[in-house]
Amino acid sequence: MERLVAFMSLEDKEDRSKPCQIDRMTSGESRQQPWSESSAPKLELKTLPAGLRYAFLGPNSTYPVIVNAELNNVELALLLCELRKYRKAIGYSLDDIPGISPDLCMHRIHLEDESMTSVEHQRRLNPNLKDVVKKEIMKLLDAGVIYAISDSKWVSPVHVVPKKGGITVVKNDRNELIPTRTVTGHRMCIDYRKLNAATRKDHFPLPFIDQMLERLANHPYYCFLDGYSGFFQIPIHPDDQEKTTFTCPYGTYAYRRMPFGLCNAPATFQRCMMSIFTDLIEDIMEVFMDDFSVYGSSFAVCLSNLCRVLQRCEERHLVLNWEKCHFMVRDGIVLGHRISEKGIEVTERRSR
Repeated sequence: MERLVAFMSLEDKEDRSKPCQIDRMTSGESRQQPWSESSAPKLELKTLPAGLRYAFLGPNSTYPVIVNAELNNVELALLLCELRKYRKAIGYSLDDIPGISPDLCMHRIHLEDESMTSVEHQRRLNPNLKDVVKKEIMKLLDAGVIYAISDSKWVSPVHVVPKKGGITVVKNDRNELIPTRTVTGHRMCIDYRKLNAATRKDHFPLPFIDQMLERLANHPYYCFLDGYSGFFQIPIHPDDQEKTTFTCPYGTYAYRRMPFGLCNAPATFQRCMMSIFTDLIEDIMEVFMDDFSVYGSSFAVCLSNLCRVLQRCEERHLVLNWEKCHFMVRDGIVLGHRISEKGIEVTERRSR
């Protein structure tokens, strides 16, 4: 425990080692603080799996994070104090995403033949699905992710797909029990198949999963992090934005930031993450797309490594999704495998 207390005395270039005093702020001071209660998002806290619990970075149970439920009071206090120093690295809504600098990373859409065009018509949607599209359009417009456009040589249609939940068992017409995946909602997608077919492919490699998992295994503490709407954090080159134009019942719009569905988006994202974390990968963390796994040989080491990653996120304007980050846990699921100090186990879902 002495090592944990000593961790708090480490000096930092930006004087981040000052103790947290968020619980003693007056209401006037709170409005000027990054964890201000007055600007805290209204969030629905879901039931968590065993071994996890909510903790709060702001006053009066605001700004939740998900942590190991078995942390003692000293460990929890140290973790929360460090997390409070990195407000810009933790996102609670699309408004928290400033976007990665174009000087660092920008998505390009190079066509095999730049003279090619394709304009598709919108597809019919039933009233319920139209409402899904309308809400998504309003959210993306408010966040500055898309903008209205009236003339483009490339127009792709919108379609709506179900969000899949967990597996349940239902009876069919013959009274037989069959496993079925539940539908928890719907989401808007863009059908970029014609644009993708005309796009020159980017062959930037993804990591070998087995090697990455071997490096991750056999550590006592982990922080599993996830980028907030990861692709939306990468800007699209101005010359290529109109190629992302899509049509829906509410008009035609183009993306300023990289959407899902573009064939080279995964390669662009992995290249960008490798650029951001190049000196930390295979040393204190592993990166696969927008899944970041930080590890350490002890609580203090893992916390120190986490701070290095969070500081890098702030420096590069990369934002993490509070709801998908698990801090200082003993195990977790990475690409269908359970990683822990014991090693690597295949999850039940992966084995089916």
